Amino acid sequence: MPDDRLSLDRHDRAILQVLGSEGRLSVAELARRIGLSKTPTQARLRRLEAEGIITGYRAMVNPIRLGLAHVAFVELRLNDTREAALKAFNDAVRAIPEIEECHMIAGGFDYLLKVRTADMAAYREVMAERISALPHVANSSTYVVMEAVRDSAFAPTI
Repeated sequence: MPDDRLSLDRHDRAILQVLGSEGRLSVAELARRIGLSKTPTQARLRRLEAEGIITGYRAMVNPIRLGLAHVAFVELRLNDTREAALKAFNDAVRAIPEIEECHMIAGGFDYLLKVRTADMAAYREVMAERISALPHVANSSTYVVMEAVRDSAFAPTI
């Protein structure tokens, strides 16, 4: 199996680490933080983007300030795991905005969902009307989050 990882030096790693936690820095400030001048920093940044290591930039939004404090993790087991069934399930999941994350799992169940809603009543409605109605869902187990000890976007420590 070919290895798609690219070789990164310490400056590349520093760029990824800084931008992973503060994506709105100017190139000049980024250059200052990693110890290079602006031109080579900008060239490295463009290369990291062109090679698909940096895939985009986005704002990190506080969901609690938007009234979306309820988080539940849902284990789902499907009654059919052939490719056509998985594709139908995956396509349907993408249409439910309350599903913040969806991961196919190797283990005792097939998928793990992270579902974010305003409260338990909203979660129950999403679960009953939308998640349970997803194609090929056989059963589910829900785990409600009491406290997020660490909840952040990927920030590499490479």
